[in-house]
Amino acid sequence: MTFSKYILLLGLCFYSILGLCQDKNIKVAVLNQKGQAIAGATVQLLKASDERLVKTAMGNENGIAVFTKPKAGKYIFVASALGYTPYKTAVLLFPFVNSTITINLSEADKNLGSINVVGKKQFIEHVQGKTIVNVDAAVTNTGTTILEVLEKSPGVIVDKNGSISLQGKSNVLVMIDDKLTYLSGSELSNLLGNMSSSQVNQIELITNPSAKYDASGNAGIINIKTKKTKQEGFNGSLITAYGQGKYYKNNNSLTLNYRKGAINVFANYGVNLNQNFSDIYAYRQYFGANSAVISALDQTSYFVSKNSGHLLKTGLDYYVSEKTTIGLTLTGALARRNGGSDAIANWENASGKIDSAIATYNTTDFRLKNGAANLNLKQILSKNQNLSIDLDILKYVINNDQRFTNQLLADGGYTRGSLAQTPSNLRILSAKADYIVRFGKNHKLESGFKSSSIKTDNIAAYQLFEGNNLSEDLNKSNHFLYQEDINALYSSFESKFGKFNAQAGLRYENTHYNAHQLGNSIRRDSAFSRNYSNLFPSGYISYSADSANTFSLTAGRRIDRPPYQKLNPFIYIINKYTYQRGNPFFLPQYSWNFELTHQFKRLLTTTVSFSTIKDYFSQLFISEGNDILVYTDGNVGKMNNLGLSASLQLSPFSWWQANIQGTFNHKQLKGYQNIDYSSSINQLQVNLNNQFTINKGLSAEISGYYITRARNDLQELLYPTGQLSVGLSQNLFKGKGSLKLNARDIFFTQAMEGLTGFPAANEYFILKRDTRVVSLAFTYRFGKPLKTTKRSTGGAAEEINRAGN
Repeated sequence: MTFSKYILLLGLCFYSILGLCQDKNIKVAVLNQKGQAIAGATVQLLKASDERLVKTAMGNENGIAVFTKPKAGKYIFVASALGYTPYKTAVLLFPFVNSTITINLSEADKNLGSINVVGKKQFIEHVQGKTIVNVDAAVTNTGTTILEVLEKSPGVIVDKNGSISLQGKSNVLVMIDDKLTYLSGSELSNLLGNMSSSQVNQIELITNPSAKYDASGNAGIINIKTKKTKQEGFNGSLITAYGQGKYYKNNNSLTLNYRKGAINVFANYGVNLNQNFSDIYAYRQYFGANSAVISALDQTSYFVSKNSGHLLKTGLDYYVSEKTTIGLTLTGALARRNGGSDAIANWENASGKIDSAIATYNTTDFRLKNGAANLNLKQILSKNQNLSIDLDILKYVINNDQRFTNQLLADGGYTRGSLAQTPSNLRILSAKADYIVRFGKNHKLESGFKSSSIKTDNIAAYQLFEGNNLSEDLNKSNHFLYQEDINALYSSFESKFGKFNAQAGLRYENTHYNAHQLGNSIRRDSAFSRNYSNLFPSGYISYSADSANTFSLTAGRRIDRPPYQKLNPFIYIINKYTYQRGNPFFLPQYSWNFELTHQFKRLLTTTVSFSTIKDYFSQLFISEGNDILVYTDGNVGKMNNLGLSASLQLSPFSWWQANIQGTFNHKQLKGYQNIDYSSSINQLQVNLNNQFTINKGLSAEISGYYITRARNDLQELLYPTGQLSVGLSQNLFKGKGSLKLNARDIFFTQAMEGLTGFPAANEYFILKRDTRVVSLAFTYRFGKPLKTTKRSTGGAAEEINRAGN
């Protein structure tokens, strides 16, 4: 049989199977008390024995949700819709008497603040414009940090510097509860790496945000939503986890909520304590004429750190009336990373023999403090009009003290090095208002404005020492002041007509900044400023061909502004032969993003995407003599990214649920860095999650991911990596508690490995961390049974996620 005939036969079989499936359906009609259809209702099919989720379906415009007929047995249907009280049917024995089941929902009591969702959530959910990761649905998330959960989330890659990319695109905007973190690079990585995942309910991956969101973030938005409930009475949960890799890991969280009458008070506290290591090997070769190797630098480094993180979020919601709610939220975070490293650098000559060796000893003490306050008002102006207002103030205090000691390992050798103190202070003020007006049931207009002001004060104070002699290093010392003001207006219109849904929006943003680098006795004072304005259109159109198939097209223009610190031309020491430096000529990059998506029921979601980026951000690597290489960032040219992703939700058996997601990207990068560079890459990321129900209270999980060769920067190629994790979960105390056991990265394969190209040099590197960990976690819920709350995103402050590193 020829290959083409083989493919044709497979295609005929596939569509035949689909046809058979579509002929064997059960319909659930969701109506209100007047017998009118409720469009967009969510219907869950549960096993009656343990209320385990079998399938979920969304009702069409006629209120009809369609299910493939299940195996013989006892089942329950649960229907829910916005503004209605969820309804659970009695136990039904399949085969059912009728092929259509009707459920009538009652309007919800307006005083209730939560919706009871029955049944276990799926690990991954897909809704219009976003992918939702339900953190607690995966046993293997036990005892992890938020950064570790992101590493295994579909389409997400975290590189060796802590930078996060989404769907093969870097520069993603990270938010916590719809508020920007205002951090990037190593500071963001330190914050997320010291926050316990037990505090998180969901992670939203939004690849093409609407005009309501800030235009920043070429790759889109990652929104981390912490746990909170508004149920009547007193409720709470306690989670404690201990893990052991090479070193210990301890995560703990406490969630409390009290609501009575018009008052709702909440608090969420988490503490993360751990010890970690980074084992780095790098081999750098220098080339002369005809690309011949003239010398090489063989470097090994082992870094051990003790880390701690505390996050407290507390607040008050006051329901003044049915139409007015006032809220106050206070947030505080502390993160610390204290450690040291030993490194040996061997210099080799052209024949590969060692000429000299230098030992480097490094100590670092990183400390981050954050305080934030949010005051918000939500006002129902009329039946069809809502207004929300948010005022935010945030402050970060960041300190990083380092000591580098270099010792020549030879007779008559030297001992010299550097001391560095690099404090940073950030202050952010923001105000935002959003107005919504509805025209009938199918049309909605959203408009709003946002104004923000960001000030940063950064000092880099360096000293040189040789023996006991200290002297100021004015070549590296720096004092950098920066202020940025951004003002934005947006409007978007959403409409539903027949089988079509559409949204079109436009956002205007004006940016003005002033930067001032204070001089010293050998460095001149300098200043620069810039003012620019842009329009950012966005929108989507979706078509429901039938109850099983939906098609949507999304498009949007976005911007990435350089992180504040990367505009600062001060020097940061990585090791004796490697520095990092900012770039005051760093310009914004602009991108157009397009996505075409098809969703078949909630079984299969496929997406074709294309993005083109102008003035593409990339790390740059510069040789500056004396064998020193400098890392910096800049605009290098253009990148095109063609993507294809598919997500499959399967339930091969009643006791087995599987989610498989694959993301393929073809990237083409073209730019100039002393010479013309051109590179391309085909990369694939596969995520797999399997959930197994062993009995009513015991479940298991096998999950993992694999990433092929990848490229985010013009001059750096990343080698394949991945991990496999397993876990068990046992319910206790009649569902009020649980015990979870998790083994993560059991084959110790989650290494970061690659090859970096420099002018007249290249460097192979491999980084290993303490990723093979076994964790045990205990959860206990007290008070009334916790209910998953459908939370309003409100008018949260959305600022630029660019505090730099």
